[in-house]
Amino acid sequence: MQDVPLLSVLAIAIGAIPGALSRYHLTEWTKAKFGTKFPYGTFVINLTGCLAMGFFFTISKGITDYPKELDLLIRTGFLGSYTTFSTYGFDTLTLWRSKQKPATFFYWAGSAILGLAAVILGA
Repeated sequence: MQDVPLLSVLAIAIGAIPGALSRYHLTEWTKAKFGTKFPYGTFVINLTGCLAMGFFFTISKGITDYPKELDLLIRTGFLGSYTTFSTYGFDTLTLWRSKQKPATFFYWAGSAILGLAAVILGA
């Protein structure tokens, strides 16, 4: 395992706290507002997390001196604790843009199908 700079660890940790708290409070708010018959909170979190992942990725590519620590704080820390679905969406897009169509489909469908199967096995 490689040594990770302390600043990188702190950036991830500082981003993770508001990400996790945002997820918790948004989930509780949607339960109170819309009930629990459908996972509205998770649905909204997954979509807004994907939107934010795309936005910050695009912003970071347009800035020459974009600090690595800011990327770790936002994408790994905040969005990683807010939703891992945003990473799933981003990884799917990355595969698609690299013209790896079979790998894209396998990753996209396989993650959903095998993920559900894993939950069933673990239950």
